[in-house]
Amino acid sequence: MTSAPGNDPLDRRVLAADLDLALRLADIADAISLDRFRSADLSIESKPDRTPVTDADLAVETAIRDVLAAERPEDGILGEEFGTGGSTERQWIIDPIDGTANFLRGVPNWATLIALAVDGRPVVGVASAPAFRKRWWASRGFGAWLHDGDDEPRRLRVSGVGSLSDASLSFQSIQQWDQAGYLDRLVDLTRTVWRDRAYGDAWSYGLLAEGLVDIVAEFDVKEWDIAPFAVIVEEAGGRFTAVDGSDSIASRSAVATNGLLHDDVITALGR
Repeated sequence: MTSAPGNDPLDRRVLAADLDLALRLADIADAISLDRFRSADLSIESKPDRTPVTDADLAVETAIRDVLAAERPEDGILGEEFGTGGSTERQWIIDPIDGTANFLRGVPNWATLIALAVDGRPVVGVASAPAFRKRWWASRGFGAWLHDGDDEPRRLRVSGVGSLSDASLSFQSIQQWDQAGYLDRLVDLTRTVWRDRAYGDAWSYGLLAEGLVDIVAEFDVKEWDIAPFAVIVEEAGGRFTAVDGSDSIASRSAVATNGLLHDDVITALGR
């Protein structure tokens, strides 16, 4: 068994090794999830919170945990399906299939999300959407990258849109905003921006990092839903906070922008 190299968790050599591991974990996850996607014998159950879980969710998280136990035994893990354990100084945050409802209906908008947080701050993030043949990743100081199909990876940069009236917004779902008590503010924001769509889940943040949308905001999100994107968006030049402007990924809300629009969005949602 090995632990992360070096002593400083933010040393570039350490981050490079952790990113390499995260990408290998994504390869393992993709192989499992794609094999089960649109499978006629997919097993589906309801969790206590009435959200669905499939055998693919469980298999992916189990496989990731097994590798981490062997290669990073001193690190902690926070996973959607099997909870938390171990150190929180260095903690891997895992969503085996973000967008399970899409996955079980055969909709290709789903992804495995893998992040490493140091003292609560994500420093490595990978979002792999194999049904889209897309993978976004980043680590602090190394930039944000996309592998899209058979092309070579390319570095990502958010848009340069500087006015809300020219901005494209992805807001996840109306029900989500309504339950959070922010529906009126969402409607007001949609009247201000150029275009609004609910692309949803990991794809929204990927589009933001690629410079194709300018604002992403959602509620009722757990750490595993958003942790990789805190790194990916910021390394692409954007900003990522909670709706109150704080940097916490545990606040159950997320606002991500190209940076230029961030203060205006936070102000609009805080009315």
